[in-house]
Amino acid sequence: MDYQHRFAIVVLTIVGTFVSISASAHAILVDSTPKANGSVSAGHASLVLKYNSKIDQGRSRLVLVGPDHKETPLPITASADRPNEIDSAADLSPGAYVIHWQALALDGHITRGDLAFTVSAKP
Repeated sequence: MDYQHRFAIVVLTIVGTFVSISASAHAILVDSTPKANGSVSAGHASLVLKYNSKIDQGRSRLVLVGPDHKETPLPITASADRPNEIDSAADLSPGAYVIHWQALALDGHITRGDLAFTVSAKP
């Protein structure tokens, strides 16, 4: 094997490693409270979105869309102990809700999604 082939193999290995590390750093929603398409009781509720990577909690966003289609930005509680989470809370009345989330991973990439859930009347 000549020098050019060895050099090309080394370069491709380095590029492949870098690309795979970058791709794995994107924030993917892996769990949430409430669960997607789940249900919670009316009242004050904690909203927790967990990701597969560390999140810039200060520059991520949550917007709650209520049964009346009104959009309400939610404050995010930053926590160094839970760097993979976006935490918030809201007072919820019965109906269908959607959380529009936008997470900024520490690699600088933004991911977005929706989390639909239902709030039922207290038993």
